[in-house]
Amino acid sequence: MKKIFILTGEPSGDKLASTAILKLQKDFDDIEYLSVGGSNLKKIGIKSIFDLKEITYLGFTSVLFNVFKIKKRIDQAVDEILKFNPDILFSVDSPDFTLRVAEKVKKRNPRIKTIHYVAPQVWIWRKGRVKKIKKFIDHILLLFNFEKKYFDEENINNTFVGHPLIEDININKIDINNLISKDKKTISIFPGSRKSETNILLPILIDFINMMNNDKLNYSFVFHATEENKDQIVNYIKNRELKNVDVISNENMKREVLLNSIFAVCKSGTV
Repeated sequence: MKKIFILTGEPSGDKLASTAILKLQKDFDDIEYLSVGGSNLKKIGIKSIFDLKEITYLGFTSVLFNVFKIKKRIDQAVDEILKFNPDILFSVDSPDFTLRVAEKVKKRNPRIKTIHYVAPQVWIWRKGRVKKIKKFIDHILLLFNFEKKYFDEENINNTFVGHPLIEDININKIDINNLISKDKKTISIFPGSRKSETNILLPILIDFINMMNNDKLNYSFVFHATEENKDQIVNYIKNRELKNVDVISNENMKREVLLNSIFAVCKSGTV
């Protein structure tokens, strides 16, 4: 039986990983999995060695205060991966965590094949990372076709697989009439998936809503949350007397609401 260890660093990566693994499970039923993952991987029956929430930090201060905890989790992940002894280490996004783990694993056991999903944005900054990645990543799966040239130049094996969020997939139509009104124009709001980044961005997003909420403008605002941070967002906004605001976490509903929105306010990242 083949073994795959799935390594994620935040909820958006957990979601991407679960989408990819679900497709793999349809074709191969003789693979054993273990992960650092969240609720999406858990839903498809894949155990995580620790809670994903313990490594999802944003901002210099948050990372600084948790640096020893993060290092401990990196070392724990490396040890557990080596103990599991997978054929493939499948790392997804969150390069500051996943690639550090992958590098340590490759040094200690070069036999383990390393595949990374979602290339670091080397076209924006730290282009020199490509040369370093070459030493410990065997193959990179790319979201965007324009990324290929950056990895082809360094002879790094790569495959353009496309972005799962823009795939032409069939989804179950559900009733969103209570969210989408003919009388109001809908604005989708994406506050992030990590608790720390949501805490930082919510006050800014609330200011935006208050600026847009006036008698002359007729908008409804829908926060697109994860299962993990939905309660956090609901609790934050419930005592702020905001008008025309809803919070949703259902993936099918989020897609339908987004398709019916006039625009979306998004944080940087997978979204």
